[in-house]
Amino acid sequence: MNITTDQKTNRIVPIITMIFLFGMISFVTNLASPMGDILKYQFSVDNWMGTLGVLCNFIAYAVMGIPAGNMLQKHGYKKTALLAIIVGFVGVGIQTISGTIEDITAFGVYLLGAFVAGLSMTLLNTVVNPMLNTLGGGGNKGNRLIQLGGSFNSLCGTTVIILTGILIPQGIKNAEIKNVFPLMFAALAVFVFAFIVISLANIPEKKKEVKVVAEKSPYSALSFRHFILGAIGIFVYVGVEVGIPNVLQKWLQNADLNVLNLGASGGAEAIAGSVAATYWLMMLFGRLFGASVGSKVSAKSMLTVASALGALLVLGAIFVPADSFVNLPVFKNNAEGLFGLANIPVSAALLVLCGLCTSIMWGGIFNLAVEGLGKYTEKASGYFMVLVCGGGILPLIQNGIVDLTGGKGYLTSYWLIVAGLAYLLFYALLGSKNVNKNIPVND
Repeated sequence: MNITTDQKTNRIVPIITMIFLFGMISFVTNLASPMGDILKYQFSVDNWMGTLGVLCNFIAYAVMGIPAGNMLQKHGYKKTALLAIIVGFVGVGIQTISGTIEDITAFGVYLLGAFVAGLSMTLLNTVVNPMLNTLGGGGNKGNRLIQLGGSFNSLCGTTVIILTGILIPQGIKNAEIKNVFPLMFAALAVFVFAFIVISLANIPEKKKEVKVVAEKSPYSALSFRHFILGAIGIFVYVGVEVGIPNVLQKWLQNADLNVLNLGASGGAEAIAGSVAATYWLMMLFGRLFGASVGSKVSAKSMLTVASALGALLVLGAIFVPADSFVNLPVFKNNAEGLFGLANIPVSAALLVLCGLCTSIMWGGIFNLAVEGLGKYTEKASGYFMVLVCGGGILPLIQNGIVDLTGGKGYLTSYWLIVAGLAYLLFYALLGSKNVNKNIPVND
């Protein structure tokens, strides 16, 4: 695709807007995790019920995953992006409204908003990557824009966790949905700005090809064993990626356990948010590293090392002595100041480092799972989007384990993460082998 100087100039604003929307995917999605503790204490529910917001956000992928792809194919980038923005505005708007309701009804309204916002995130995930690629002119230039968008995505995911902790200075037990109104208002403003820009922008669309009706194949992506195991791997991976920081933040800011030994100085929420945010920051560093070595190291090798190292780090977090602490730079937001060093359990530091491992897993699993699928690759991508719902289901189970242990077994719940990483290691070493090479994959 040849792009003139004028076309490049006209696309600068849409490109910036799409990068901001790339960040909004992480911003809105990651907001659901710390909101779990706010829901838990505001409505006096168990850990697993506090995680229902995350579940609603991710279960939307199972509902909208395949329809989103069909919508993009039928209506193009611009219309799909505009619809995604409208749905996102409505979803965050409903969540904001829930903060104005005083009784338990607010809990249900918030969950509805989380689900609607999840529908938007599914649509945005479907449209943003190919749209940025097209705006960049395809090829390496388009890929650079996607990498830039991915980096901003990680940065926004880090920021929202930190800000949520800072916005709860009075203690998590007294937190309410309305405490995070500033973040919700910011999201609404970005959606409005993005809608205006995309509406006025000239977005290049792919030419629709006339499809020739061919004889229906008796095979599909589900005919390949390595793809099925890889699809399960995506489900497990997203659950692992979300579950690690989700439970970590809940553990560190738990007012009853006083894990950080802060006493009267307070600030556990801000510190816990900073530590969990550092996990997402590690994911940013990991993605940048993965992008730099991706052409030199095979997907199998990367996934093998990442899953094995991740499992060792989590096991270390489970077994390291509870009285072992290390200093980490964090946002304190207490009498000692806004920023400084804080004593953090070594277990927490090890879990933070897992971000380096999870950062490169998606690409590795995807590449291994679609290897040799040929004409079935596009449909396979749709299945992957559906199984992103693992990001809501596994953290729910993990928090359920915490409840079953009397609200104290946060580290015990990480055995679920170990099991998930063990599966990903199995997939990298054995499950990713294509044993169905006899299936024709060319048109």
